[in-house]
Amino acid sequence: MGVRYLRIRDLREDADLSQKEMAEYLRCSQQAYSNYELGQRDISPEVLIKLAQFYHTSVDYLLGLTNTREPYPRP
Repeated sequence: MGVRYLRIRDLREDADLSQKEMAEYLRCSQQAYSNYELGQRDISPEVLIKLAQFYHTSVDYLLGLTNTREPYPRP
């Protein structure tokens, strides 16, 4: 399982949200969202951006490229 999948699960659980709630936000099925967390489905760039915006973090954090959770400052 990739780091990105663990992080989206941990972020969701930290926010006390269900997979169903996140699936509704992303406009996908609960099963599709579950497959993201299980690493059974690739996460599209569009979904990564929506997740980063929702959790106020960076795509790099979701992908495990950085351990800094804060989003990058905008120029």
